[in-house]
Amino acid sequence: MDTAKDSTNPIYGILFISVIVFASLYFANLSWVKELHISALLIGVMIGAILSPVFARSKKDLQPGVNFCAKKMLRFGIVLYGFNVTLLEMAKIGMPGFIAALVVVVVIFGLGTYLGMRLFGLDRDVAMLVSGGSAICGAAAVLALESSIKSEPYKGIIAVGTVIVFGLLAMFLYPLAYALFLHNYLDSTQMGLYIGATLHEVANVVGAGGAISPEVASIAVTTKMIRVILLVPLLLLIPYLLTHNHQRGRKRALHIPWFAFMFLAMVVLNSYIHPLFDGILGAQMVDLSVQNIQFICSLALLFAMSALGVQIDMKKFLSSGGKAFSLALLLFIILVIGGFFLVRFLV
Repeated sequence: MDTAKDSTNPIYGILFISVIVFASLYFANLSWVKELHISALLIGVMIGAILSPVFARSKKDLQPGVNFCAKKMLRFGIVLYGFNVTLLEMAKIGMPGFIAALVVVVVIFGLGTYLGMRLFGLDRDVAMLVSGGSAICGAAAVLALESSIKSEPYKGIIAVGTVIVFGLLAMFLYPLAYALFLHNYLDSTQMGLYIGATLHEVANVVGAGGAISPEVASIAVTTKMIRVILLVPLLLLIPYLLTHNHQRGRKRALHIPWFAFMFLAMVVLNSYIHPLFDGILGAQMVDLSVQNIQFICSLALLFAMSALGVQIDMKKFLSSGGKAFSLALLLFIILVIGGFFLVRFLV
């Protein structure tokens, strides 16, 4: 009886993931790691993957808690991610920013999913996750899509790996390219749009934009936030499309990702939080509260990423990883070249 009870107790798995999370936060706050703009999410995945054999040996005891972190805390973090976006910031960027973000999301996700399946022979889930990470907002998009399509954990890890590699590469490449020759073709506004429309992670956008100028960084982050918002309609559209499984000739049950609606609600709340609460709490307290919510969001996503990391199946990862990285490389090239001409055309 005690053994059966222990096998359903989530506390062991949560404590196991907590150790990884705190280790990730420690390493992420080292000065040299900060200079490289390596996020705690990346470190959490890496530590989780290293400890995956430990999880495999103690799976019976750890699985309930790890599942809780990978699913429940993931959706909680995605909902709170809405506090990184405001409607006003998106409105400031105007129609060019919206069009650039929309074109990137639609083209990269659609083309990437098609090429991933047809050209590289990836299964649908991996192709969608890699394409979604490249098209929208990096690891957060992969996590949200992974939860929506209910894919196996190793597939999400593969997609996150591609996002991390090419996001970091772009973060260092873009400022260097701007200093060498892009400044002859793109002004500050265009460069901000270019970075925000094509880089993978929000952290990558902040790093690349900030390395050029505060003006470029501001425009880049705002454009990136428009791409983040476009995650919502994508999350609502995909379950509908997946209700018809053509390969098996049968219908799937429609899965509505309700957390997408809650994410959108948090964006609206964040947009009007000062008018609503300044009179009650004071502007300083409201700002502090938003900062605390953003930290909790980051922490929840870190728990989710670490939990996905420990569940990685290295055999499956290695068998699909090469093709997935090839797809991500192709999408990266399309983003770099296509994004340049898109911005030149729009602005």
